[in-house]
Amino acid sequence: MAPSKYESEVLQWQEMKYNELTRENSWLALTGLYWLNEGRNLIGSNLMCEVILPERAPTFIGVAERKGKTVRFIAAEGLQVKVNGRLAQKAILRSNRAAKPTFITWNETLRMALHQHGGNYAIRVWDNERPERFSLPPRKWFPVNKHFRVPGRYTRYSQSQLVEHPDTLGETVDDRVDGYVKFKFEGKTYKLDASESKSGKLFIRFRDETSKKETYPPSRYYYTEPIKEDGKVIIDFNYSYSPPCAFTEFATCIFAPPQNNLPFRVEAGEIYRG
Repeated sequence: MAPSKYESEVLQWQEMKYNELTRENSWLALTGLYWLNEGRNLIGSNLMCEVILPERAPTFIGVAERKGKTVRFIAAEGLQVKVNGRLAQKAILRSNRAAKPTFITWNETLRMALHQHGGNYAIRVWDNERPERFSLPPRKWFPVNKHFRVPGRYTRYSQSQLVEHPDTLGETVDDRVDGYVKFKFEGKTYKLDASESKSGKLFIRFRDETSKKETYPPSRYYYTEPIKEDGKVIIDFNYSYSPPCAFTEFATCIFAPPQNNLPFRVEAGEIYRG
């Protein structure tokens, strides 16, 4: 039997999530995440460098010089290094937290950027020739189930809060929470803290009873549809997915806070292959 319009929309979204992982400069193109020391950090394919690039890269491509919260990139003389698409010798790097981060590229296949996580800074490296980009098996999903699509209502807190969340590094970091969404499931009311996005959608990190075995244990991610003016919003767990750190060791993920642990099985969305 042909899938319904709703099922087709979810399946198309699942295909998009696969492409997000495998396209150029994607999560699976990541080949390194190197935390910076204060002072000079050498960048190159030489194993003595603080930031190590793939073997085909120059032995020494430049320096990332950190002074507190400021990181400056200085390219090695004679190399064709681009900063945001233009040849450059020096640049102050804007991190992933900035509206327009700085990207350094060499030979059109290697890309680097400054990554900020908590109070730490790293150089993140992408290699578009990385074999993992081309060998990812299909992502695994629960069957599409409308039972896990329910109406909810969003309430904004009087002011945004910084809430402690566990992270990939086994630490806790403060992340913004703007409000909470309430919804009923099988006769009981539940509440999830959420953050507002610029698109008008809510971003939710959550765990549930499937997190013990079938789904990514630390948490899954989910974006709602845009919130209505009266706060009404649809919660559709068929669109929940594993965070990028389920696929690469070079991602730094923030996971669900303790209050976002649902006491029932959400048999919808992405299944974790392990």
